[in-house]
Amino acid sequence: MSSLAKFCKISTRLWPQNGVYTYNIAKYSMIRDYKPAQYPTTEEERAKAAEKYNLIREDYKPIPDDGNGLGDYPELPMVSAEAKDDYYPWDFPEHKRNFNEPMHIWANMLGEDRYYHNPPLRYPMYVYWLTFIGVMGGFVGIFLVCENYKYVQPVVKKQYPSTNKTHYTFESLK
Repeated sequence: MSSLAKFCKISTRLWPQNGVYTYNIAKYSMIRDYKPAQYPTTEEERAKAAEKYNLIREDYKPIPDDGNGLGDYPELPMVSAEAKDDYYPWDFPEHKRNFNEPMHIWANMLGEDRYYHNPPLRYPMYVYWLTFIGVMGGFVGIFLVCENYKYVQPVVKKQYPSTNKTHYTFESLK
């Protein structure tokens, strides 16, 4: 705890008390530039939003306004990082992105270490269906064939006490 107190004392000496640095970081932050605006309704607003996201007007289509507040953000195709070419000379190869490329709204989910949206199938889909039907059909066939041949442990009928039967007595057998 004492090291934390020492750090706080050092940081207050290094950081100016008038808040100039904090003001400049907040004023010139790029986050505000890319914050989605209101959903564009006119052609001028769409052209301005396309320019904002570095897209040509023909490629820009906003995400449909369904009340989630995504505003004028462009509707980009869902392409995972694994689906992109490994040998392309990316500007940022660790993310497989180029400079000024608009990010997908779910970019945090589409990284190489996360969700793979459209993985290629190893086999055609009919192979998966035939395998499923074959395994399930085999189980159903085995069940139907063996249904008539029950395997049970041979057990004598359970003897329950009743009023009319005597199952045991305490009399001697002499």
